[in-house]
Amino acid sequence: MKSAVHKSIDELNAREWNALGGDHNPFLRHEFFAALEHTHCIGSDTGWDPCYFTVKDGKGLAAAVPAFRKMHSYGEFVFDFAWAQAYSRLGQRYYPKLTVAVPFTPATGPRLLVRPDLDRPALAKRLLADIEAYTTSHSISSVHALFLDEPAHAACEAAGWLIRRDCQFHWTNHHYPDFDAYLDTFTAQKRKKTKRERRRVAEAGIHFQTRLGPELDERALDCVYGFHRDTFLRHGHEPYLTRAFFSEVARTMGDALMVKIAVHGTTPVAAAIFFWSKQALFGRYWGAAADFNSLHFEACYHQGIEFCIEQGVARFEPGTQGEHKVSRGFEPTITWSAHYILNRRFRQAIEDYLVREGASVDAYAEEVQNHVPFKQAPPGEDCA
Repeated sequence: MKSAVHKSIDELNAREWNALGGDHNPFLRHEFFAALEHTHCIGSDTGWDPCYFTVKDGKGLAAAVPAFRKMHSYGEFVFDFAWAQAYSRLGQRYYPKLTVAVPFTPATGPRLLVRPDLDRPALAKRLLADIEAYTTSHSISSVHALFLDEPAHAACEAAGWLIRRDCQFHWTNHHYPDFDAYLDTFTAQKRKKTKRERRRVAEAGIHFQTRLGPELDERALDCVYGFHRDTFLRHGHEPYLTRAFFSEVARTMGDALMVKIAVHGTTPVAAAIFFWSKQALFGRYWGAAADFNSLHFEACYHQGIEFCIEQGVARFEPGTQGEHKVSRGFEPTITWSAHYILNRRFRQAIEDYLVREGASVDAYAEEVQNHVPFKQAPPGEDCA
């Protein structure tokens, strides 16, 4: 087996890459990283410099890691700005660092990608060793592996990396036959509130269209992107993803891209953008041209839940933050990241901090669990 580092996803065979995990997770597909590169969402001039680690054998690609040399900490959603400031105060250099992640995507998934016929733990260990060696030889301060699935979490912990936890709100599909059956698991008060929210949207004369990637022509994409961009501009900056990115993924990723378009009469007034597979629906962006009562909740949450029930999707990750999601059936879920810090002094300080932060996150998740809307724990689940 031979290890290598690649500066572009185009250097790697798409079929071999997707066989490592992209067939089950839209954000890990070769086409997704290619679209980011081709449309200049990432690249050395953006502070996201691609750095794909691979191991190859006689059959081709055996294992890989999507990684990026970073000159800032934006677009990661696991915040280490205070760590960078601490380095600076003591005259140390925090950047460049290495980030193992999907750019601009706070979604849990595999990060140590291994071909199914191979020894996963052994290859994961080798990938981490390759990353550590690269970090030392290229004067990189640290490595940050974000939103790890359980195998990657376990591998990083076994390798001695520092483990960090955070809390998101995820929805689980317990094989509900329809949305009404899902609402039947709510307390009467919460069920009434949700029905009122949905009714307000319908009474405003709004209906929804579901468009998959091949059904999104350039005119529709202009409209959807306009809503999306306006949301970012209201917060003072341009969106991370370019208009051209959406054209490419609509063309290359097929049904993995899904958009819910809210239509008032015959005029689109809002849109919510999702990516999905049978394993999970991921809510990514939303925007609206006008302010309609409860439209955000309907477009981003209720429509997504209904889609999962209809398509048999196992879970729904709507993105970061938002305690308002809890009353709509999303439950606190711990997410994981792992951090390899070269400087011993900073490693110790960060490790001490993570112990205190982790206790706080656990306490928060336990408290929020008390406010879920269910009459009892969903089928097959214990109360937390």
